[in-house]
Amino acid sequence: MTTFADLGLSPELLKAVEEAGYTEPTPIQAEAIPAVLMMKDVLGIAQTGTGKTASFVLPMIDVLANGRRRALMPRSLILEPTRELAAQVAENFEKYGANHDLKMALLIGGVQMGEQVKALNDGVDVLIATPGRLMDLFERGKIMLNACELVVIDEADRMLDMGFIPDIEFICDKLPDQRQTLLFSATMPAPIEKLAKKFLDNPKRMEVSRAASTNENITAFKIPVKNREKRSTLEWLLRNDLVDTAIVFSNRKTTVRELNKALQRNGFASGEIHGDIDQASRNAELQRFKDGEINILVASDVAARGLDIKGVSHVFNYDTPWHPDDYVHRIGRTGRAGAKGRAFTFVGEGDDEAIDNVEKLTGAKIAVFGKKDVRVELPKAEPKANRPTQDATDHSDDADEKREEKPKRSRSRKADPVEAKPERKARDEKHDSGQRNEKPERQSGGQSRRRNQDDEPVPAGEWNGPKPEFLSFGFK
Repeated sequence: MTTFADLGLSPELLKAVEEAGYTEPTPIQAEAIPAVLMMKDVLGIAQTGTGKTASFVLPMIDVLANGRRRALMPRSLILEPTRELAAQVAENFEKYGANHDLKMALLIGGVQMGEQVKALNDGVDVLIATPGRLMDLFERGKIMLNACELVVIDEADRMLDMGFIPDIEFICDKLPDQRQTLLFSATMPAPIEKLAKKFLDNPKRMEVSRAASTNENITAFKIPVKNREKRSTLEWLLRNDLVDTAIVFSNRKTTVRELNKALQRNGFASGEIHGDIDQASRNAELQRFKDGEINILVASDVAARGLDIKGVSHVFNYDTPWHPDDYVHRIGRTGRAGAKGRAFTFVGEGDDEAIDNVEKLTGAKIAVFGKKDVRVELPKAEPKANRPTQDATDHSDDADEKREEKPKRSRSRKADPVEAKPERKARDEKHDSGQRNEKPERQSGGQSRRRNQDDEPVPAGEWNGPKPEFLSFGFK
C-alpha cells in the first residue's frame, strides 16, 4: 500500500498531513505529487472529490519552501473559477502549510480590495485568485506576474463554461516562459486540449475514473414530474426520505431564491447561496450549513464544484442540469469519504434531452424512483365496502355516488350547473382511482383551507396520509 511517505514529501509536510488525519493518498495524489516535485508540467483529468486539491497543494508547499518573497510579485499562482473553490484551496494551504513559513493571499471578488492589495505589497508565496479580480488588479498595476515560477489552472472546463478562457490566455501570456504549469479539468473538450498544448511543456498526463460512474456510495434516481409539482415532490421527499442534510440545486438564481423562501414558510431550516449574494453572506450561509443551524442548502451551480462539506446525505437536482458535467459535480456533494448518499434528479417537461446527455456521459442509466424505493410505508387502497362511513357533516363520496346524476352546487357562491359537472366528474374519477380528498377545515375568519398533509414530519415507517400524486406519475 502506497503512503504519503513514499511520495517524497518533507517530514514537516508529512506531519501536517498526519495531523489532518490522512494516511493513504488517492490515485490522483499518488500520480501527481511525485511529478510536481520533479518539476514536471502536469495535465490531470480528475473530478472533484478525488482529492485533486491536495495533489497540487502538498507538493507546492515543498517546492516553495525555499525562496524569497517580493512585493507585488507572487511566487506562484492558483486560478480557480469560483470564490468558494478559491477559499477552499486557501483553507488547504493553511492546514497543510502549518509547519512552513509561507505567506498566502486570496484574491477574489465580492470583498474589499484594500486588504488584498496590502497582502500583495507585503509579498506572497502563494496567490489564489479568480480570473476577474486578478485581471482587475493587474490592469490597475497592483500586481506583476513575471515572477511566478509555478502556476495551477484548476477546473479548466468550468472556466470554459463561465467564459474565462480569454482571461486565462491573457494571464498566461504575462507569465514567465520558464515556469511549471499544472492544469486540472474534469473533462477535456477541444478548447481545453488547445489551451494545454499552448501553455504546457511536455506534460505528464494522468486521468482518474469519473466519480459519477465509480462512486458506489451514491444511490441515484430520476423522477419524471410535472414542473408545477416539483415543489410538493421535493417537500415530500425532504420529509420522508430520512434526510439528514441536503443540497438542492437549481439552474436559475431566481428559482433558488423563491424555493428557499417557500421551504422556510413551510417550516424547513433552509438557506441559499448563488451568484447575486456577496461573498461574506455566502461564507456565512455555508458556515451555518456546516454548523447544523440549517440542514437544507438551496444553491445554484456556483456551489456544485469543489465544496467539501462532510455528511451531506442527499442531493436534489430540482432542475435537470443543462450541462451533463454539472450533474457529476452536483451529486458528488454526497457519498463522500465512504459515507452513503442519495441523489434525486427531477425530470420535468422538456428535460428529456438533458437527462439523456447525462446518461450518455456517465455511461449508465439512472433508475426511475419507484414505490420499492420509498422509505415510508405507503397507504394501501381499501375496498369500498370496507371504508368507514363518514359523519353526516362530511358529505362523503359514497353519498355523492347515489346522487351522481345531480350536480353539486357550491355552498360559497351560486354555481352554474353546467360548470359544476366537470368538477363532479373529476372528483368521482379521483374517488374511483383510490385517491381521497381531505375536507377543508374552517378557520376563525370563516375561510377554509385544505389541510397540509406535511404539517408535521412523519417518522420512517409511520406514513399514514394520502399517497402523494407524484408517486403515481412515471413510476414502475
